[in-house]
Amino acid sequence: MEKKLEFDNLDIFLKNKQLSAVIRTLESDRKRIAQELHDDICSKLNVISLNCHLLKIPNLPAKEIEEITKNIIEYTSKALNSSKKMTHSLLPPVLDKFGLHAGIEELCAQLIDDIAIDIQYENNLKFDFKENDNHIHVFRILQELFTNSIEHGRATSISVFFEEIDGKRTCKYSDNGIGFDLNQLENHKGLGMKNVVSRVAILEGSLSIESQMNNGISVIFNF
Repeated sequence: MEKKLEFDNLDIFLKNKQLSAVIRTLESDRKRIAQELHDDICSKLNVISLNCHLLKIPNLPAKEIEEITKNIIEYTSKALNSSKKMTHSLLPPVLDKFGLHAGIEELCAQLIDDIAIDIQYENNLKFDFKENDNHIHVFRILQELFTNSIEHGRATSISVFFEEIDGKRTCKYSDNGIGFDLNQLENHKGLGMKNVVSRVAILEGSLSIESQMNNGISVIFNF
């Protein structure tokens, strides 16, 4: 009975830990979406609104009307593009329709085109489309790691490798960036590592992070 109680308590602890990870991840996603809406789309809509009000000024010269109209069209186009990017970020169509492998391929190709970074991606696993609800967490983990490598680590080369190790699907991720001190991991709020930890917990996997200053980062997780 004592052993059973001990296992039951451990099960409750793990479930509470997983629930906590889910909540943290959801709140982080909400914060990110709100920030993107405020900084990107809302700012463009404010410019559009301001220019629309300028058109109400009586006796405006034709040249000014043309310039204001041009601004409205330009910022409307920018707002539409921003909303498309945000929609794509929330649920990439390729990931939703064709699965994780295709989604990662598209993500890598997009980053290579946008910022000319070297990304080596190799996959030796077969992803079951029925598990796409879990696979989206794997995709988000890679997004966080890519962001960390590019924006914070200033990496020029990234490697992503999927394989099966001891019967578990495993992802090995590494970059050649500036790295960071693992002892200061809790202070690196901008690194997105807490989101990575939370999503791995949701997947009931394990996570290993290795890094040193000026020596890149290595992340291994299974799911």
